[in-house]
Order: sequence, then C-alpha cells, then structure tokens
Amino acid sequence: MFKEINLTNNISNEKKIRKEKLIDMKKNGFSYPNHFKKTISSIKIHKLYGEKTSNELEKISIQVSIAGRMMQRRVMGKASFFILQDIEGQIQVYIKEKSITPKFYHECFKKWDIGDILGVNGYLFKTKTKELSIYAENIIILTKSLRSFPDKFHGLSNQEKRYRQRYLDLISNNQLYNIFKNRSNIIQLIRKFMIENKFLEVETPMLHNIPGGASARPFKTYHNEINKTMYLRIAPELYLKKLIIGGFERIFELNRSFRNEGVSTRHNPEFTMMEAYIAYADYQYMMNFTEKLLKTIINYLFNSKKIKYKEHYLNFETPFSQLTMKEAILKFNLNIHLSDLKNLKKIKKVANNIGIKIHEEWQIGKIENEIFEKTVEKHLIQPTFITEYPVEVSPLARRNNTDPNITDRFELFIAGYEIGNGFSELNDAKDQKLRFLNQIKTTEKENNKNIFYDADYIEALKYGLPPTAGLGIGIDRLIMILTNQKSIREVILFPTLRPSLK
Repeated sequence: MFKEINLTNNISNEKKIRKEKLIDMKKNGFSYPNHFKKTISSIKIHKLYGEKTSNELEKISIQVSIAGRMMQRRVMGKASFFILQDIEGQIQVYIKEKSITPKFYHECFKKWDIGDILGVNGYLFKTKTKELSIYAENIIILTKSLRSFPDKFHGLSNQEKRYRQRYLDLISNNQLYNIFKNRSNIIQLIRKFMIENKFLEVETPMLHNIPGGASARPFKTYHNEINKTMYLRIAPELYLKKLIIGGFERIFELNRSFRNEGVSTRHNPEFTMMEAYIAYADYQYMMNFTEKLLKTIINYLFNSKKIKYKEHYLNFETPFSQLTMKEAILKFNLNIHLSDLKNLKKIKKVANNIGIKIHEEWQIGKIENEIFEKTVEKHLIQPTFITEYPVEVSPLARRNNTDPNITDRFELFIAGYEIGNGFSELNDAKDQKLRFLNQIKTTEKENNKNIFYDADYIEALKYGLPPTAGLGIGIDRLIMILTNQKSIREVILFPTLRPSLK
C-alpha cells in the first residue's frame, strides 16, 4: 500500500517555512538590498566565452556580476552547484564554503530556496565536464521567494494557469520569452516600415462618445465629470479618417481596441491593430502595399520567403492569390453554382443546407458573406486577397463603379485566418448617411443595439474626404502565425480569461 500524500499540507508547510525564513533574515538585517549591479547576462556570457578553453579562461580571468533566480541546486558538503536563471537563459554557479566563509555558507546560503533572487560576483571557469560556470567569490540574496516553483523540467502543465500566472510561465518556460521578444521585434518592424514609407504615426482617443468604425458590442464606461456614458473604442477608423479630412495624407496608428465579445483562440476582447490611411490612393494600391509590408517583415525575420505554420508551409515568394468572394465560394463548394448566388430564394436555400441561420431581413450580400465565412475561410491557407465584398457587410467602403452591389474592398487571409481588411473609403456623405441608417434599421430587427448613428462623422465628411485607401491589420493574429503558435493567447502576455472556478 502506498501512503497517501497530502499535497495541500506540503504546500502550506513550505509557505510557512519560507515565511519563517524571511522573518529570521529580517531579524538579522535583511532589507531587500538594492545596491547590487548586474554587468552581464547569461546569454552574453555563453556567447562571448562559451568556446574558450579552461586554460584560456584561466589566463584572461574574466570577472562577472550577474543576477537572477536560483533554479536547481546540488549541495555536496562544503561545496555546491546551482543554476542561476535570468530572462534570456541560465548559467551554472559553483560555490565553496571557504570562498564565502563557512558560517555564511551553512547558516545562510544552504537555507536559501529555489526561486530566491541572487546576485553573484565571481570569475568564469570550466568544470571537468567542460561546462562554462561561475566560481562565486561573493553572493547576496536580493529577494526572498515565499512560494515554491513549478517543476523546472515540466513547467506549468495547466494551460489556464499558464495564462493566469504568466510570470510563472515565463520562469518555467525558456522559449516563452523568445515569443514575446519576437512580438516586440515584429511591431518595431511594422513601425519602421511605415515610417520609411513616409507615414506619420498618430494617436487617437480610446474613449469614444459613440463606438464607430466597426460592428461590434462595445465596452461601456462612465465619465463622472461630464456626466456621460462613454465607450472604449472598437476601432480608430473614423477618427483617423477625420485626420485625412483635415489634410494628413499618410498616417498610421498602432492601437489597442476593445470588443465586448468572444474569448477564444482567435479572439481576445482587448487586441492590437495597425490601421493606416493613404490619401489619393485606392484599394488596389493598398493591396500591393500590404503584400510588400508582409514580405518585408518575413524576409527580415526569417531571411526566407517561406515559413512553417502548424503543418503548412506558407509561401511569401510568389504574388499573393486574388479571388472575388463569389469565385472563392464556387472554388471550395462544388455543389454551389453562380446562379445560386444571384437569386435570394436560391441563396437562402443554399445557406439553410449548410446550417446557416438566416434572419428575415438579410439580403443576398449578407447571406453570401455568411456562406463565405462558413465554408471558405478555413481553406485559405496560402496568402490570399478576397475582393468584391457586398455593400451590406461593408458600410464604410466605396461602391464599385461597375457593380453598385459590391465594394472596392479586400480582406487578406493567411492560414485560414483573416489578417487584414482594407478598402477604398466611402467619401460620399449622403451615401454614408443612408448606409448608417440602413445598418441601424437592419440591426434593430436582429435585436442588435450595438450600431450607432455617428452624426459627427457625417458632418466631417461634408467638408470633403479625398479619395482614400484604408487598411487594418490584426497584429495578434499576424504574430501568432509568424511565431507558429496555435492560439493568440500564446502571443498576448495577459489574455482575457473567464473567471476562475476556485
């Protein structure tokens, strides 16, 4: 019979022991010292000196000062080895009783715990097994850890705990830092590309009087001073276009937006977008610009024009594919014919057959878009522009000159995800007003109260918006693909989660 182990009691006992250790340390003068100066990182030590031989290190006598967490420890009587970990990696530290005095070694160091943050001064050497290490001449505890750490070899196995306690995930998962380092690099590359192409970075409000620029449920808040309900922005689009009206010609904003909707591997209520606008350009120009932007980023990051995402190899060498929405539906639905997409009765039947719940007020364009989302998006693996979106689902896009039922709009899909959305902007104030009103009328029948009439934007349009092309890119999804992650939660440091059950 195995004896049952009470893990809860073990954890409680360790918390108690660590707390008592801190109390004793404070009695002996510990006060969270702040004077230690770190001069080098673990990765730099390995990069600069990893190839040196034992004799070479002995001759040049490299002194280092490094700080980090103590992870793993092997005590051997009068000497010990432990692993010191910083954000970029690890280095082994060797410490001997005689180097720091027997009293300090036995009464202090040996009582410290895994997870304590230490500062180490010493010189580099290589062990008999040729492992680059630090011979500690001085060691100081900077912060006492009052909690035990996950198993270093297995990390956090509970997915939800990884997101809720991201700090523990970072400590136990060496690869995670690289994901977020790459995220930062990608955002910097986007900004650099935009600036090099003569775009001016601007900032627009995050608190809106009316949530506009997209169809989504907003987060509400309240401004006490002006006694008014306000909304976190769902998109910066209308403010940015007001700047184009004001005379700016090339602008972009890397922004945080908020939508009070789904939480999933594809959606987070708080997300990052890049929106850009070019005066005197159209959606065709913006498609070419978008393709150039992505190819530049990928070539810089990978020094290659092909990258792996999940089981797919994505090709950024050839020109991106282009399909109209109708062409895409027909390509991936062999049992649907073009005539089915032009007749309201027929298209409703098609939608019903594939399980789409249709609202009575939906017209052909709306149903066509639903069919596309349901049956086509998942098949768009290689970079593909979808064009000719119906007017019903594109309230801010310019009508096509040849067919007034479609718009000069595109969406970019990669690996089955919508990554970007762009169009020639609607600059006819009368048409825009009618579309806003029609949108409100339609959504009211659907019992959707998230669409507002933005009279201020219509007034701005009356002063004249020049021909303009706009673009929005979902940064989180793009980074998810470029870092080969299956969920956007893996590329957001603190994703939104449902309340914990405990």
